[in-house]
Amino acid sequence: MIMHLDMDAFFAAVEMRDRPELKGKCLVVGGAGSRSVVAAASYEARRFGVHSAMPMATARRRCRELVVVPPRRKRYREISQRVMAILGDYSPLVEPVSIDEAYLDLSGCERLLGPPEALGRTIKARIMRETGLTCSVGIAPVRFLAKIASEMRKPDGMMLIPPEAVMGIVDRLPVAKVPGVGPQAQKRLASLGVERLGQVRGLPEAVLTRQLGRFGERLRELAMGIDPTPVTPSSPAKSMSSEETLEADTRDRALLRRLLLAHCDRVGRQLRAEGARARTVVLKVRHADFSLHTRSQTLERPVLSSAALFRAATSLLDTYTLSCPVRLIGVGVTQLIPAGQPLQGSLFDGGAGGECRWERVDRAMDRVIDRFGLALLRRASQHAPGENEPAGRREETAGD
Repeated sequence: MIMHLDMDAFFAAVEMRDRPELKGKCLVVGGAGSRSVVAAASYEARRFGVHSAMPMATARRRCRELVVVPPRRKRYREISQRVMAILGDYSPLVEPVSIDEAYLDLSGCERLLGPPEALGRTIKARIMRETGLTCSVGIAPVRFLAKIASEMRKPDGMMLIPPEAVMGIVDRLPVAKVPGVGPQAQKRLASLGVERLGQVRGLPEAVLTRQLGRFGERLRELAMGIDPTPVTPSSPAKSMSSEETLEADTRDRALLRRLLLAHCDRVGRQLRAEGARARTVVLKVRHADFSLHTRSQTLERPVLSSAALFRAATSLLDTYTLSCPVRLIGVGVTQLIPAGQPLQGSLFDGGAGGECRWERVDRAMDRVIDRFGLALLRRASQHAPGENEPAGRREETAGD
């Protein structure tokens, strides 16, 4: 049996937990800028049609009583880590798939911990007791149905699908609810007369492959109640990034450099928190026409200092042609070297001593920021002449 656990309106729920005066409000987490988007919405806000990824301007039009609070990603990570630690007490096979959801393989746990449904209730109660937050749980013999089951009982619910009920649910399940079936796949399946997953079994395999490629093979397996995807414990991050949508489109390279510095600081803090180093730096630019472009540079030695990331990012920006104004800019790192992995030394110093000094500066800044917050300590070069704050707005910081 596989369990899928999903925290309910996680970011919004954390804000209401920490600030009781927000309980019952139409609350969203997100930026305050004119082009901000909703990162999370409370269930009270959802009754007005407000949902995540919606433009904040649209959310405000739909709900005049909307309360907007800025995201506190460090706080969300803290609570997420506590939730994942709780899950690890019940199964050695826990796979976090995002900051607020995870799969557990319950195979072999029943003798020690009781039947799956009782275990689900135990985990829900413990998460509520230790974090003050609710979650929804789905349990099924196959992974994709466990996720669907948790969605069917939101919020603060639980649903168990026993083995004998699998095919009945598969037969009735709308294909739009199947993970991986997007709008285009829905259109192609509709052209074949398929609206429910069970109907896929009646299609020739060649037809499915022609319409959906390799995903057609997987969809056929799901239609037979088969999902071989294992629950795999999390692995170290393969990439990290920070990006933002600007308040106004710009060609101002000085502004873009200041924004890049802020992003390099954020990505550098992520690297140092993980004890990892990055070999490849990626510049991400989205233009006003929504075209997206990336440029990358692979470094001779893996780095973790913000200064080294900034040198690479600005080098990429300086050689990049701004064909039209920039709407979004960001920095990412890939080819991560995890903590503890030995690094190849250099016969000559090659400036590594200076790099080490910058790393010491960065770690000192990290300690100050961790204790007192970002507002206390900023680099002077992040400010434009006459400005108190750098222009632009942080949109997203992610690791996957």
